[in-house]
Amino acid sequence: MLSDEMNSRIRRYIDYLLANSSAEAPMWNMEMIRAGKPNKWNYIDGCMISAILNLYDYTKEQRYLDFADAFVNWFVQEDGQILTYDPEEKNLDNVNTASNLFTLYALTGKEKYRRAIDTVRHQLDIMPRTKEGNFWHKDIYPYQVWLDGLYMAQPFYMRYETLFNKMRGCEDSFRQFVNVERIMRDPESGLYYHAYDESRQMFWADPETGLSENFWLRAIGWFITALVETAEAIDESLYYEYRYLQKILKDLAEALLKVQDRSGMFWQVVNRPDLSCSEDGLCSARDSFCKDHTRAAGDVKGNYLETSGTALIAYALLKAVRLGYLPERFAAAGERAFNGITHNYLIENPDGTLGLGGICLVGGLGGKAQRDGSVSYYFNEPVVQNEAKGTAPFILAYTELLRRSGER
Repeated sequence: MLSDEMNSRIRRYIDYLLANSSAEAPMWNMEMIRAGKPNKWNYIDGCMISAILNLYDYTKEQRYLDFADAFVNWFVQEDGQILTYDPEEKNLDNVNTASNLFTLYALTGKEKYRRAIDTVRHQLDIMPRTKEGNFWHKDIYPYQVWLDGLYMAQPFYMRYETLFNKMRGCEDSFRQFVNVERIMRDPESGLYYHAYDESRQMFWADPETGLSENFWLRAIGWFITALVETAEAIDESLYYEYRYLQKILKDLAEALLKVQDRSGMFWQVVNRPDLSCSEDGLCSARDSFCKDHTRAAGDVKGNYLETSGTALIAYALLKAVRLGYLPERFAAAGERAFNGITHNYLIENPDGTLGLGGICLVGGLGGKAQRDGSVSYYFNEPVVQNEAKGTAPFILAYTELLRRSGER
């Protein structure tokens, strides 16, 4: 459990993030900051607002709700249209932020949030699909299914269908997980490949299977979180579907425990640890000496313990145990993952502020940068501090630990 000192430290860190952020200029959106572009409706902010709303749900501190409401209110217009959002872009990433609209509508009663939910739901009606029935990740990535996309769209889709559409689309949402399990799961390790190209035309795709080459941590983190949040959204009357999502979840959780580092964290490329020594004799696992490790086939230089994917897994495991989807023993693994992050990457900066480091800025396949999905690609994307793809799941996992301890 969290010590009083660590609890205070994390609250100070959250306060620092919120005090320096607004809808127009969030300090946690490093992609926008680095690009020098004005902020827009995006999943990075959506993840952070979800974290703040979860913190409000447990602590009932009004300032958290006020911040989230003001942030989303800035984008959503009275008629339900959303500034900078275009459904015709057909980008699953843009659906994610709308998951917060359900919560904000329930808490504030603002009808514009209910209208905005329908605005985003329309996008799913026009999304192109693979022949198996899965949404393309984006219109600009034809025939491609990415693990990321399950998190971006399915919790919203399942929740909408359950609450507002008499469960008509629930089976469709469920089947998209089943397809991913069948196509993208490695039967030997139980891990999931980052992406799949149905057309098998992309340079990163295996010409036989259509799969990308590696198991990227954050993609798996998005996927396991999607399983938990979609199961939470489904109506339990769909008993088979509800239980089968939990089966996929448990199978993946078991596979992840086998590759969890002794530090508690997970590696950027999940199954390819770098167990080499640094000059000070410490293993790259940070808190253990290399004599305690046995080199294994597949070890590679350049891999690192990554924050965002580790935090997503920590959150998913802790929440799944709380909801009864996983046995209690998985909570210990989630807590170890969270503690590994705080030990390795929650640091005091020279100016006295706190920073959360070890966050991979971006990770994708194809595009103008010709991202090939190799281990060297994943190792060489920028690693940054205070980016919401890491800070948001960190706060989500923190809130789950608060729930377990009963602390406010």
